[in-house]
Amino acid sequence: MSRLFMFEKPLGMRDTLPELYEKKHRVRTLMEEAIKQWGYQFIDTPTLEYYETVGTASAILDAELFKLLDKDGHTLVLRPDMTAPIARVAASRLLENDLPLRLAYSGNVYRAQQREGGRPAEFEQIGVEYINDDTVSSDGEVIALLASSLKQAGLSQFQVSVGHIGFAQELFMQILGTNGRATALRRFLYEKNYVGYREQVNSYSLSSIDKQRLLQLLELRGGEEIIGKALDIIENGYGKESLIQLKELWEVITDYGLKDYVKFDFTIMSHMSYYSGILFEAYAGNVGFPIGNGGRYGLIEKFGKNASATGFAVRLDRLLEAMGTQEVTTPVECIFFSQERRKEAFQLAETMKAEGKKIVLQDINGVKNLDAFTKKFANTTFLIGGA
Repeated sequence: MSRLFMFEKPLGMRDTLPELYEKKHRVRTLMEEAIKQWGYQFIDTPTLEYYETVGTASAILDAELFKLLDKDGHTLVLRPDMTAPIARVAASRLLENDLPLRLAYSGNVYRAQQREGGRPAEFEQIGVEYINDDTVSSDGEVIALLASSLKQAGLSQFQVSVGHIGFAQELFMQILGTNGRATALRRFLYEKNYVGYREQVNSYSLSSIDKQRLLQLLELRGGEEIIGKALDIIENGYGKESLIQLKELWEVITDYGLKDYVKFDFTIMSHMSYYSGILFEAYAGNVGFPIGNGGRYGLIEKFGKNASATGFAVRLDRLLEAMGTQEVTTPVECIFFSQERRKEAFQLAETMKAEGKKIVLQDINGVKNLDAFTKKFANTTFLIGGA
């Protein structure tokens, strides 16, 4: 084991410096207010959970879990996502009356990274879980809420791509017959490796018609018209049921007035094994990954309750990257004071704070480089010497 450098951090961990912290706080607050306006209630869960419960239910790869032992020898994990802990809480304490639940969260999650991965091992998610309502209306609500919260946070240009995990799965099983081969194609779609997908399809011993059906899946992107094209390549069964759900979802989205923000994409897949229906991802400029994603899942059943749910999670770091350099914080002003005018400076600061301004009070004798210090502030007031 090599010796650590003085300022080295654990792999994938990041410091948040003041400017970024303020931007994160501002955006987080705006999103939380938007979510509360829709009647969702925020809850919090422990950072540490038992591996045998939340750890195994989360569907995060075992190699990505941070594990440790408690004094009794139980294996604990740093929570790898927020959905599994909330499913645990809902199943154990909140579903006694069999009513729909609208819950929300904002917290850090932890996923161990390989050295060559270059991704954060700790990042913040903000999102919602709409539990115990299996209607398409609830799927439409969380998509509409995702759009509303992104707009309220200050992001004006984004797109939500919607698919259905049942359609591709039914198509694959109709043509390929085995889950092993279907899993291989799902992995290519999840990784957005469409070249690899085409090569894999062409390597199978299939009729030209079946190969063409599999390749046409990559072209199923667009508006309501795509549903008809999808119907042409499916034969029967659950695949058609998924299209009926998507058609109804489009009507819900239309009633919300969000057609310009939403499109269908039948190639959307998730590495989370508990997703069971409608899936969606949110994209914005400047970011090569989804800034948020969600969908319908059956995870709560792993905690002993028969309840379907849907929800979304937004990666706060990716949202900030998508927003670029736009100003999201109130500028800070500075009041320099000498000992003779200290009380006057304190009184002026209180007045300015009451007006909603951010104020730094600085004793003039405590600054070695005055020019460099004053450049940090929008405005500077000097109360030096006698009144």
